[in-house]
Amino acid sequence: MLPRFVGRLGVADAVTIANAALGFVAVVIAFVDIDLAARLILLAAIADGLDGILARRYGGTDAGPYLDSLADVASFAVAPAVLAFVVITDGFNIGFDAVTTELLLVTAICGLFVAMAVTRLGMYTAYDVSGSCTEGVQTTLAATILGAAILAGETEPWLVLAVTGAFCYLMVSRIRYPDLFARDAAIMGVVHALAILIPSFAGRTFPYALLTLGIAYMTLSPWLYWREDTQPDTPELHGNA
Repeated sequence: MLPRFVGRLGVADAVTIANAALGFVAVVIAFVDIDLAARLILLAAIADGLDGILARRYGGTDAGPYLDSLADVASFAVAPAVLAFVVITDGFNIGFDAVTTELLLVTAICGLFVAMAVTRLGMYTAYDVSGSCTEGVQTTLAATILGAAILAGETEPWLVLAVTGAFCYLMVSRIRYPDLFARDAAIMGVVHALAILIPSFAGRTFPYALLTLGIAYMTLSPWLYWREDTQPDTPELHGNA
């Protein structure tokens, strides 16, 4: 007897499910190789964009939007929070032989990141999936910025702690972020791929470039990036959550 998903899920859904698996692997690897874990999260972000392209090309399924948000919980909520946790605890030399104030503080902030990311994903699926704008920083963007910062060597623990804490608010803020045009998404995708493939090239040029692009979009796009099609007639099959 075949599993019940046979014939019900499409190629885009398979990529989405692979995205979730990448998030789990990144969590496991984070305790052994933080750079590799960051690269896996960035790879999951590429998969998150690819499933939308495949859904538009080959057609989506009713389960697609739900699978997308569930996968994002693993790859862009739990995995980046674990990366931040490892970087911060290592940087501050926080041990695990006793429950200390420092350990509780770091755990609380990283746990809050997961909680706000899940909240943002639920709100996106309920209210924003059919538009070209969304409220709050996308979980994919937050994870990309954290991953790119780690690959670029920006792992000062106070900085990572502050950025992680800031995302806890930014992901559930009312700031409106427009979806990227295809040409801009393609440029971002190329830099993204190069940051994964050759992160150490020319003094970590590509991770720094990806980090710069991510911060520029986060800080400038709500005011300087205009789209005329803010409410398209047909909903996006997989959006940028």
